[in-house]
Amino acid sequence: MSIENIKKTIRDIPDFPKPGIIYKDITPILKDNTIFKEIIDLFIEKYKNNKPDYIVGVESRGFIFGAAMAYELGCGFIPVRKKGKLPYTTIEQSYSLEYGEATLEIHSDAVKNGEKVVIVDDLLATGGTVGATVVLLESLGAKIEAIEFLIELAFLDGKSNLKGHKINTLIKY
Repeated sequence: MSIENIKKTIRDIPDFPKPGIIYKDITPILKDNTIFKEIIDLFIEKYKNNKPDYIVGVESRGFIFGAAMAYELGCGFIPVRKKGKLPYTTIEQSYSLEYGEATLEIHSDAVKNGEKVVIVDDLLATGGTVGATVVLLESLGAKIEAIEFLIELAFLDGKSNLKGHKINTLIKY
């Protein structure tokens, strides 16, 4: 399967979650076991010989890809969640996104100084969500090996908010 075939599987939903936004719906990808497996294989191929300590998944679709990646690599998985969703002591970081504001949290003991992590999320838009995740992880001393995205909306220039980090995307619009 090619990247073009994966791209064709993504469904555009106009005016969601608000007018003027074209939402990239990845649920058809998740439904297709062959495509989903191929995406996970593409994400992890570069880490098989240099395994991170953890995959960090950003709520919520980052959990889907991140948990599968962690399982395949044999490493741990760390969730970064919306404020108020984690049960233990947390640290938080607020950020702006393309249609509002939000706050993310991570457990205060999620990583130790120097532990290697790979962050994963489904979509890079403005970079606000993953930028907040980077701030959280770096404040705990994590070494961010790379950031993986299924989709990048290049016209929003989200990479500019993630300078100094290795960013990999499978599909660009």
